Amino acid sequence: MKFPVWAAEQINILPGGQFQPLGDITIPKIVSAGIRLILVIAALISFVFLIIGGVKWIVSGGDKEGTAQARSTIMAALIGLLIVFAAWAIIRLIETFFGIPILTLTIPTIGQ
Repeated sequence: MKFPVWAAEQINILPGGQFQPLGDITIPKIVSAGIRLILVIAALISFVFLIIGGVKWIVSGGDKEGTAQARSTIMAALIGLLIVFAAWAIIRLIETFFGIPILTLTIPTIGQ
């Protein structure tokens, strides 16, 4: 008695045509892309707050309270940028010292 073989040749579930690169998406690639996306978004937000603080400083016109608010906004933005770049540097150090590619994460599979 022969049983039907449900092999990949019979049912192709991989995307084709212009969507063929989507077949290469894996969970490690999604995690790596998420980490990179978070770092970029955090850096952009900090940069935007730095610009807002600069505009507040210019608009304050020498008012002590306005200048103090602008200074606190600029300091918060600079601290945010420092944290983002420190996180990036720590990730790069981990990648270098331990050989763990975090920004290009690959998780080994069993049986290959």
